[in-house]
Amino acid sequence: MTLAIYLIGWLIFIGGVSWALVSMHVAQHYVAIVAVILLGIGVVTGATRARGRARSS
Repeated sequence: MTLAIYLIGWLIFIGGVSWALVSMHVAQHYVAIVAVILLGIGVVTGATRARGRARSS
């Protein structure tokens, strides 16, 4: 459950960053590239945190 909440937070963050880039009239393909990179970072850090909690329990 913690991983799901963490990823939802990242999705909200990615949405905000994407909205800001669109508001600044950045090309759509750059917005998509940034969103995919941030999603990858979110998944990797979320999995690392979830795995670390599982080991300590």
